[in-house]
Amino acid sequence: MEEIEREEPPGVDASEDVAASGDAADTEASADEANAEESPVEWDEPENNRKPRAERVNLTTDVEKDDARKIVTGEARYTADYSRRFPDLAHGTVVRSEIAHGYVTAIDTSDAEAIEGVYAVVTPRDDVVPDTLYSSSGQSYPEPSPWDMRVLRRHVRFVGDPIAAVAAETSEIADRAARAIDVEYEEREDVFDVEAALEPDAPRLFEDDEVENAQSGADYGRNLESHFEGEIGDVEAAFDRDDVRIHETELETPYQSHCVPEPHTTIAYTDEDGRYTFITATQVPNHTRRQLAHVFDVPIRDVRVEKPSVGAGFGAKQEMAIEPITFALHLAADRPVKLEMTRREEFYALRSRHPMDLTMRSAVTEDGTIVAMDLYARSNAGAYGTHGMTVASNVGTKALPLYPRVPNVRFEGDVVHTNLPMGAAMRGYGAPQGHFAVEAHLDEVARDLGVDPIEFKRNHAIRTGDLDDVSTILKDDDRFARRIRSCGLRECIDRGKDAIGWDEIEQPDEDHLHRGVGMAICAQGSGVAGRELGAAKLKMNEDGSFHLHVGGVDTGTGNDTMFSQVAAEVLGCGPDDIVVTSSDTDVTPFDYGSYASSTTYISGTAVKKAAEDTKERIRYWGSKLLEESESNLETEGGEVYSEATGASVSLEEIGYEATYGHDEREQIMGDGHHSTDESPPPFGAQFVDVTVDEETGEFELNELVYAADCGVAINPPLAEGQVEGGQHMSLEYATSGGLEFDDEGNPQTTGFRQYGMPRTTDHPPMETILVETHEPTGPFGAKSIGELPTNGIPPALSNAIRDAVGVRLTSLPITSEDVKAAIDRRGAENYSSN
Repeated sequence: MEEIEREEPPGVDASEDVAASGDAADTEASADEANAEESPVEWDEPENNRKPRAERVNLTTDVEKDDARKIVTGEARYTADYSRRFPDLAHGTVVRSEIAHGYVTAIDTSDAEAIEGVYAVVTPRDDVVPDTLYSSSGQSYPEPSPWDMRVLRRHVRFVGDPIAAVAAETSEIADRAARAIDVEYEEREDVFDVEAALEPDAPRLFEDDEVENAQSGADYGRNLESHFEGEIGDVEAAFDRDDVRIHETELETPYQSHCVPEPHTTIAYTDEDGRYTFITATQVPNHTRRQLAHVFDVPIRDVRVEKPSVGAGFGAKQEMAIEPITFALHLAADRPVKLEMTRREEFYALRSRHPMDLTMRSAVTEDGTIVAMDLYARSNAGAYGTHGMTVASNVGTKALPLYPRVPNVRFEGDVVHTNLPMGAAMRGYGAPQGHFAVEAHLDEVARDLGVDPIEFKRNHAIRTGDLDDVSTILKDDDRFARRIRSCGLRECIDRGKDAIGWDEIEQPDEDHLHRGVGMAICAQGSGVAGRELGAAKLKMNEDGSFHLHVGGVDTGTGNDTMFSQVAAEVLGCGPDDIVVTSSDTDVTPFDYGSYASSTTYISGTAVKKAAEDTKERIRYWGSKLLEESESNLETEGGEVYSEATGASVSLEEIGYEATYGHDEREQIMGDGHHSTDESPPPFGAQFVDVTVDEETGEFELNELVYAADCGVAINPPLAEGQVEGGQHMSLEYATSGGLEFDDEGNPQTTGFRQYGMPRTTDHPPMETILVETHEPTGPFGAKSIGELPTNGIPPALSNAIRDAVGVRLTSLPITSEDVKAAIDRRGAENYSSN
């Protein structure tokens, strides 16, 4: 176990021994000692889990992504490509509400049903459409999100709510039939503003019998899906101290669309054995199977979910969004049905990142010690509660733990329903909103104090050995308090600072142009502590190759490649010797799915365990052939060899002997599953270099640098790709995107043109730096990487603009008009004060 380097307590000057607050440092030390036994720094990891670089064969190597060539050549098969398997396939279309709030009082489908080629029209009144309440969120059982949806809705709550659906011979016929359906409404008053929605006399979106919600603080009389709060220490007492300065920042974040290249698509059919089968673009096959069984009251055994290639998910496909409608159409049409969303539907009728209002306050002494932090988040859940409370809770429990020595911390939130599209899971899952609030706020605090923002944050930031109990601030016990056993954050800061040229920024020659740099530190998690399960099964073929069946879901990120590398490193073969089959609920072991940055950490560990189980049987057969003790044997280079004599036998020889031996035979197989209360955070430092024109407010991003600690990167190029893709999504969140609606809730953003996703020509140069640490609880020292880089650019850009022209931007997206308005306000304030 490597020695943990202890650093000085936080403060402006790291050499100063500054107590947190009075005797708080002693109290903190005592509490830390009390928790040391339950959550030690040391971890009893397997001996083979820590491999020096020189001994790694398949780890930290560039193995080509297994589907890369299929994707670029068009040979990868996505859900829609399976249509050709079904000559009698029907095509579906959804009829959606044209009003923001009200009740469907009548649906006339006669004209639609009379159109030639129409196979079925379904409405809420049809027997094949269950009236069962459910949550569409792909979360573990029982879902923390409320059950507040029905397959088709009589009570509509936003423009886009599904109220009917059509299955027809072609998509064109289905669309024409959908337009022929006549819908009558009883309109109700609507509400689009979260503050107005909380008023006692606001229109009520849910009656008591329309929702089942076990979340804290729900009050549907006020359109409140959830209220939560947690506190460590005594925040109010800290704010009342005479020796502190109070800092406060109010911030606002918008909707963000997932912009998945492949729209939501599902094919539903009944196989020859009468079992219901779904080929669907999903991140959560097993959750979807369970939820479909619940909604349609059929046994789980009779539902099969197959995940083909997925054209990205980013959280949008952590939902059972369209599968129930497809199933209802299939039952009504009595033939296979494909339902594929349009790009317009993806933008307004499916899922988005939750908009939020945030208030961040801190109490800081003159010597630069943070004695209290207080974060409030108010989230616009939209019309339904999928992932509402869980996303909002991550706002504080991901960003605030970056500063675990602050003795007094409070986090509070409200999740509010409005008659706008629903928010849901999206890459980062609340952490981008939280990091924007915390990192922009603390940058402003540092500038108010007149100190370097980097040094201010570095001195307060988390480090190896810390006990992070802030991440459990909303829980009743400290079972999931995290001991930080790996943290390369300071190296990330130092290397990122050097790469961006923090101390060497040169100003432009033009007087109206100003250059600035900004930094934000970031953290995420590796799965949901105590709420994950991954499993894998590995079998050996006669020729020494392997088939790996794993429930972990690859949504285009390269997980299947990573799985093969982990297994190959254990087995002593090459990744090419392993065929990976994933995410078919009939064939592959159970896995919660691809979300919460869990796949490498949870599913990868399950694969490692399955490979180790298999290896034990391989060594057994090797000992028979070599007539040596198993304890002398190791695997490498496609062989089992003796560390004592050097004698060896190939995996192929073992495969044939085990399968066809004379006195004994065996199918060499291994199983592995993994669940844990651990969720080690990866860390990162985002740097932005920007030039601002003070006359117009226009700004140009000169460079982005991201330094990331994801433990041991199993496949560095794939990890770098995740960082670069995450930065692109973060840049979009910071500078463009957002959804707009008119005064009646009608969507105005229905395509890429209106949305404004940054194009390649808009993107500044990026540099990615991988800082290696070793996480003892992860497979070969690995942590997550997929969500971490989505958190940094909004605060880092706000900080860079503040550095360049002295104004603070607190609302996303940041536009040139916003920058110019802020500069003008500052000028007016200066003129007034003079």
